[in-house]
Amino acid sequence: MNQVIGEAEASQEKSSPEQRKNLFKVVASSFIGNTLEYYDYFVYGTASAIAFPTVFFAHESAFVATLSSFATFAVGFLARPLGGMIFGHRGDKSGRKSTLIMTLMIMGVGTFLVGCIPSVATIGLAAPIILIILRLIQGFAVGGEWGGSMIIVLESAPTKHRGFWSAWPNTGGFSSQIIITLIFAWVYTLPKDAIISWGWRVPFWLSAVVMLLGVWMRRSLEESPVFTNAKAAEEKRTRNRALTAENFEATVKAQEGQDEHIQAAVQEHHTKEHGPLYKVFVEDWRDLLRIMGLRFAESLPYFLLCTFALSYGPQHLGVPKEQLNMAILIASVLAFPAHGLFAALSDRIGRKPVYLIGTIVVFVTAFPFFMMLKTRSFGLILLAYIVVLNLGHNAINAVQPAFFAELFPADRRYSGAATGREVASILSGGLTPFIATALAGANGARWYLVAAYVMVGAVITAVALWKTPETYRVDLNSIKDVS
Repeated sequence: MNQVIGEAEASQEKSSPEQRKNLFKVVASSFIGNTLEYYDYFVYGTASAIAFPTVFFAHESAFVATLSSFATFAVGFLARPLGGMIFGHRGDKSGRKSTLIMTLMIMGVGTFLVGCIPSVATIGLAAPIILIILRLIQGFAVGGEWGGSMIIVLESAPTKHRGFWSAWPNTGGFSSQIIITLIFAWVYTLPKDAIISWGWRVPFWLSAVVMLLGVWMRRSLEESPVFTNAKAAEEKRTRNRALTAENFEATVKAQEGQDEHIQAAVQEHHTKEHGPLYKVFVEDWRDLLRIMGLRFAESLPYFLLCTFALSYGPQHLGVPKEQLNMAILIASVLAFPAHGLFAALSDRIGRKPVYLIGTIVVFVTAFPFFMMLKTRSFGLILLAYIVVLNLGHNAINAVQPAFFAELFPADRRYSGAATGREVASILSGGLTPFIATALAGANGARWYLVAAYVMVGAVITAVALWKTPETYRVDLNSIKDVS
């Protein structure tokens, strides 16, 4: 077995032109899939800041309507762990490729339908109810998308550069942010009545284009070599267990007077091996807790800057939303070289040092960000966005795909990475705009509580990082337990 694993590892380093071509296709399709994932989620976040309070919660006060809108944003995160577990289990048993096609289609259809929901003025309470249902469908699909799209790249990339290659699909959040920012820049030019009636719907309808392109690309992909090797090894183990059990039972039957110990032994041979999810929760629960802690310093600043600030800035500080969108656009463009740099660095010095750099930046910039936002100076606001996102968040985000997936063995890697990340997404991501809005208060005066909230999240991540082993040299084929 070790010889087979060694040959598989060597074949990844000495890849053929066909393998390199497939790697580029895997990276491109995963990038598109992750772009759609984040596009669907962030277009919802943007719409929940500028349109949903009026469209779906017009009967509430402005503050309560904003809270209600952000609450529906958080609802989608509740379904993500379920999606991560179900699609993760399927991906580990049936393959990464077919599972990713399924998640992409569900996500795209759900997002398109959000743009078709009539307003509360038209169909009453049914409007927010339908919105919540579709948001849950979005969350269910996205729960399986991230883990699978990152893992199929990680398992197809050369060992010494898997951090670099797996980081690119994770820039999908920024490519989608660029698309969303450009689209909403057009939406903002419309009269306010037009924005509320139909303008906000256009970005949701456009998601169908990205979905169709992603499905078309994924249909031509090959399964990852690590998964193929793991399935072959599993089938061999299954055959060996069956033969061993058959021979053992035949021997026992040849004996007279079977006792209780022999019967128990026969029963043990007939016991099925536990599935990926069982192993993740029973054997890898420490890694699930680690991932939950590691996500805070990544998710809090992102949703704070790209969702909460779009509502807080114009409403309480008088910062034009066009300035905030431009700052997000520039930081999103800079995210691509930042991800490449930090990911390549993690392949050389390890995942943990790079992750720590980002965590420290997030911690020390929490208060300065709000101070620079309060100046209403576009130059200072842009600088704040670049420092927090490109130096803080990007250092963490670039490392996460490889770091999280490398914690788990091949037979349950999809289940482990997807479940851990999506369980963590509830507290560290989806609730951020809601919690931040509540902490800031109706008049936005308690901004310092929001900054402290981010700092606490960074401390949680630092503790989790201290308790997490280094993974950048682990063997994806043979790893059993790195804890």
